[in-house]
Amino acid sequence: MPRDQGNMTDLHDLRLQLEELRSEHRDLDDVIARLAETAPFNQLQIQRLKKRKLSLKDQIARLESKLLPDIIA
Repeated sequence: MPRDQGNMTDLHDLRLQLEELRSEHRDLDDVIARLAETAPFNQLQIQRLKKRKLSLKDQIARLESKLLPDIIA
């Protein structure tokens, strides 16, 4: 496989992974909102979901930085 084609495949894979992470992040938003609306809600469960959501946000940021070209200041 030529180097450029391998690089394009890598970028495609990163974009797919990024979209999956964004989707899971949005889903967690919905789940957290629904749990918070129901009384009584499980605070520990919501904390765990928020922690997972924050982890996803960090992973998303790392992938986005890999996909964006470096800007020379």
